[in-house]
Amino acid sequence: MSTGGMTSPTPSTATADTATADTATAEATRAPIRFNPFGAEFRRSPYPLYARLRGAQPVHRTLGMWVLTRHADVRGVLHDRTFSAGLIPQLVSRQASRLSRDDVARIGRLATKSLVFTDNPDHARLRGLVNRVFTAQAVAELRPRVHEVAERLVRRAWDDGGMDVVADLAGPLPLTVMCDWMALPDSLRERVGPWTHDIRFLLEPGLMKTEDFTRVSDVVETFAQALDDVVTERRSRPGDDLISRLLAARTAGGDRLSDEEVVFVCIMCFVAGNETTKSLIGNGLLALLQHPDQDARLRRRPELLGGAVDEALRYDSPLQLTKRVATREVEIDGSRIRAGDQVLLCLGAANRDPAVFSRPDEFDITRDARGHLAFGHGMHGCLGGILAQLQAQVALDRLYRRAERLELLVTQPDWQDHSFIVRGLKQLPVSVRGVG
Repeated sequence: MSTGGMTSPTPSTATADTATADTATAEATRAPIRFNPFGAEFRRSPYPLYARLRGAQPVHRTLGMWVLTRHADVRGVLHDRTFSAGLIPQLVSRQASRLSRDDVARIGRLATKSLVFTDNPDHARLRGLVNRVFTAQAVAELRPRVHEVAERLVRRAWDDGGMDVVADLAGPLPLTVMCDWMALPDSLRERVGPWTHDIRFLLEPGLMKTEDFTRVSDVVETFAQALDDVVTERRSRPGDDLISRLLAARTAGGDRLSDEEVVFVCIMCFVAGNETTKSLIGNGLLALLQHPDQDARLRRRPELLGGAVDEALRYDSPLQLTKRVATREVEIDGSRIRAGDQVLLCLGAANRDPAVFSRPDEFDITRDARGHLAFGHGMHGCLGGILAQLQAQVALDRLYRRAERLELLVTQPDWQDHSFIVRGLKQLPVSVRGVG
């Protein structure tokens, strides 16, 4: 797959001394680029490094993998089904072997039978069944409940004069909504959050130490057993909840999800959906509050809410990185990628590509940002993207429909460090201020 030649970063402002700027650009291009997604500087802001890579080494070989940063290249690999998404099961098995763990049982099956990690034909089968339940209409039906939960959380913040947006709104909202959609018993609801936080290690198994792998394996088994009981109960007494709908889903040929497959879908709804939705709400509000002109514009024009969420997804994508494995030899921009090579796709970099988005480093809620890749692309496009957007829109709507405004209580955002593929805030303290 060849995606064309190299593009150069477009400067956002003209300089008085063009020759000096050209010299500086040339020196930056010649300087060695060290891609380190684990470093503190990258965590604070990965975008300067992304820009250097796009301009100088858009197909970059490092850390035993290829790193792609241009929109066309990233989109091309996501669209190409010969690039496998099945790396996680391999890494789980490899990590288990490295840590001398043979009892992977349920965690191994979760890795090999989850939509996120499967290739065709397994992926097509699972997606075809789950798509019958995760419809736009089904998500739209959740809006009243999302509104109710968000309003309750925001009202509490207004009464208190402020809040930590991450802990008090962005975190509880998606967990509560998903628990409600599944109609989980009260006995499980307080445990789902901690379980989900532990199992997210499954998305980055190479980071797991022995104790982490043991804990995640135990949590997966505990979570799955708890959901086993719920699935059994719903099979005998079905309702209108997500689990009942998944159990009832059938293809024209009569195929259906097994009970364990339903359990795995439910677990991954939390693991893949909670962290990214929480980060979308937090990152989006931070961007608005850091750009007073856009903050004021959204207050004046609430009809821009959908565009604001799209721009938040593009500007500071919750999921920054995702991996694929080449299953055949392929060429990208003159670089030969061989079968078995790992490819790291920088979604956050693709979403700041000046070849696709003008003034990409500016946050502008009026731009058409629909070409972003924050939810991936192709057959592995995010199943829960519509629900994440709905929750972010409702959360911002509840915050921006009030006469009072929010003010940041920090000058330097505190970014989470428990994941290198997800970009989100540890906390976002704000106060409520009256107008005038």
